[in-house]
Amino acid sequence: MSNSPDQFSLLEDDTRECPFPYFKAIRRDSPVYFMEEIQAWYVSRYEDIRYVKKHPELFSSDLHTLGSRGGEARNIAESYRTEHGWQRVSTLQRTDPPLHTSYRRLINGAFTVKRVRTMTNYIETAVNDLIDAFIDEGHTDFVWSYAVPLPCTVIADQLGVPRDMIWRLKEWSDAMLAPGGGFINADEALESAKLVVEAQQFFASVIADRRETPQDDIISDLANTQIKMPDGTERPLDMYELQDLLDQLLTGGNETTTNAIGSALMLLLKEPELMEKLRDNPEGLKNFVEETLRFETPVLHLWRVATEDTEIAGVPIPQGASIALGYASANRDEAEFDDGETFDPFREKAGKHLAFGSGPHHCPGAALSRQEIYSTFTILLNRLENIRPSDANERFLHVPNVFLRGLAHLEISFDVRHRERYLPGASVY
Repeated sequence: MSNSPDQFSLLEDDTRECPFPYFKAIRRDSPVYFMEEIQAWYVSRYEDIRYVKKHPELFSSDLHTLGSRGGEARNIAESYRTEHGWQRVSTLQRTDPPLHTSYRRLINGAFTVKRVRTMTNYIETAVNDLIDAFIDEGHTDFVWSYAVPLPCTVIADQLGVPRDMIWRLKEWSDAMLAPGGGFINADEALESAKLVVEAQQFFASVIADRRETPQDDIISDLANTQIKMPDGTERPLDMYELQDLLDQLLTGGNETTTNAIGSALMLLLKEPELMEKLRDNPEGLKNFVEETLRFETPVLHLWRVATEDTEIAGVPIPQGASIALGYASANRDEAEFDDGETFDPFREKAGKHLAFGSGPHHCPGAALSRQEIYSTFTILLNRLENIRPSDANERFLHVPNVFLRGLAHLEISFDVRHRERYLPGASVY
C-alpha cells in the first residue's frame, strides 16, 4: 500500500534525501496540502502552480512586507542584519508587477540569450581552467573542485568582484540562504547573520567605489542607474535596495547552477552507458540539460502569500497563509510528463519544466545557468572518460535543506581522454 502524505516529513533524513515519494503522495491524495513542517500550503501539481503564478493579486511574492515567513533562525538572522547592516527590503524576487517589472528592467540586459551567446568562449575557458586544475590527479571531489567554483567564478566576474574572493562569496551566499533552510540552530543563525553583514559591508565599499569610478560590471550599472517606478518617476536605488538586489544576484547566480551540475553528473554516474551515448551524440546534451533540471530540480519550492481569503483547486486558503509552489513535484507531475518519475534524457518537451519558474518571476539567470551546465558536459565528456564514483557504495548525500537540493560532496575517479583544452564554441542556444 502506498504511503499517505502525513507519513512523511521534509525534516526527516530519509525524506529529505529523497523527497519525491512524498511529493507523489501529495499529488495523488491531496494536491494542495498543508505541510506542517514548513507551515505552508504545498501546491504540488503543474497547472495549479501555473494558476498561482498567473494571479499575483491573490498570491503575492512580497513575503517580507506581508510577514508570511518566520521561524527562530530566520528571525534571529533578520534582527542582527537590521541592527548591524541593512535590513531586508522587497525588490526583485519579493515584489509583484508592476513594481517587480521596475526592478527586473535593471538586470534584464545582463543575462539575455543574446548576451549569453557572446559569453560562450569565456564560459568554456573557465570550464577548462577548472578541469586543468584536477585532471592530472585522477580523482576529485567534483562538487568542491568544480560545481561550486564555476558559477561562483562567473558571478564574481559579472559583479566585478576579484576571482580570489570566490570562496568568500560562496560562504556569504550560503549564509544568506541558511536561515530559511530549516536545519540550523540559533547560534548558527547568528553566525550566518554576521557573515551576511560582512558581505553587505564589502558590497557597500564596492558600490561607493563604482559610483566614483564605474567599471564594466553589474554593480557599476546598479550603483549609477535610475529606477523607473510604476508612476513614471525615476530615482537612484538606495543602499537597502542595492544590498537586496546583490543578495539575490549572488545566491541566484551560483546556488541553482552548482546544484544542477552536481545532480547532472550524479545521474550520469548512475547510468554510465549514457555518458558514451552523449559523447558519441553531443547534440543530445541540450535535452540532457533540460531533463536534468526537470528530474533533479535544484530549488524544491518557492513561496507566495495569500493576499485575501481564496482557494486553489477548490481548497480554501486563508488570507496571510504561506504557500509553497512545489516546482520539484510539478516537474514530475504525471499529467504533464509521461512517466514523470523516470529520468529520460531523450524525453520530448523536457524543457517545459518549471525549474526556473515561469511568467514575470522566471529566473533572469536561466540562460546563463543553462550555458554553464551545457559547457560543463560538452567539455567534461570530451576530456575525461571512465568517470566513476570513487566509492563503489557512494550514497550521493545532499546538503540538509528543506527547499534547496544539492549534493554535499561527489568524489569521483576518472581516466584522461584528452589532456588538451577543448574550446568548441558550443552555445546551448
